[in-house]
Amino acid sequence: EPGWDYRALAREWVKKSAAVLDVATGGGEVFSSLAPFPGRAVAVEGYRPNVAVARKRLTPLGVQVLGSNGISLPFGGNTFDLVLNRHEGFSEAEIYRVLQEKGTFLTQQVDGGNLVELLDHFEVKPKWPDHGFKNVRQRMQEVGFHIERGEEWKGKARFLDVGAVVYFLKAIPWCVDGFSVDSHLEYLRRLQEKLEREGKLEFTYARFLVSARK
Repeated sequence: EPGWDYRALAREWVKKSAAVLDVATGGGEVFSSLAPFPGRAVAVEGYRPNVAVARKRLTPLGVQVLGSNGISLPFGGNTFDLVLNRHEGFSEAEIYRVLQEKGTFLTQQVDGGNLVELLDHFEVKPKWPDHGFKNVRQRMQEVGFHIERGEEWKGKARFLDVGAVVYFLKAIPWCVDGFSVDSHLEYLRRLQEKLEREGKLEFTYARFLVSARK
C-alpha cells in the first residue's frame, strides 16, 4: 500500500466541505465510506451499469448521483469547494472550471506503467503510458492549479499461484484485452514455469497522489 491513505485524506477534506463532487464514483464504495457529508454531496459515474449501484448505496446518505463521465461535467462553474477522483481519467480543465476559488482537488491515480511486467509477459503494451505524475502535474499547472502535495509510489503485487493471476485478469479485463485461459494458455504455462523456478510471481504496482488548489 502507498505511504499515504487516500480515504483518510479525503475524509478530512469532506468534513470541511460545503459542496463536494466525487468524479467516477464507480459503485460508490469509496465515497460512501467518507460519510457523513456536512453539505451538498454529488457523485458522477460514466459506466452506466454502475450508476444504479451507486444510487442504491449513496442516495440514503444524501448524495445525488448522476450519469456522466469525468471529461465533461454537467455543472456550472465555481460550484464545488472539493472535487475527489480515485483511479479514473479526468479533464484538468473541467475540474478547474467546476471548482470554486481556493477549492481543492484530491486524486489518487493508477500510473500508466502499472503492472508493466505482467503486460510484457502477455506481449501487451500499456494503454495509457503518458498517464504519470509528472505529466498530470504539468497539465494541472497549465490550467491554473497550485499543487500543494504530489507523491509517487511503487510497490509489489505478489501472486502465489497462476490461478490467482487468471482471477485478477478476468476481474480487470482492460489489462489484457480478450483474455481467457484458452486463448492465453501458452502465456499461463510460462508463468507456471516461472513460478516453479522462483516460488512467486511479482509485478509492480504504481500509484500517484495529487492535492491541488484553485
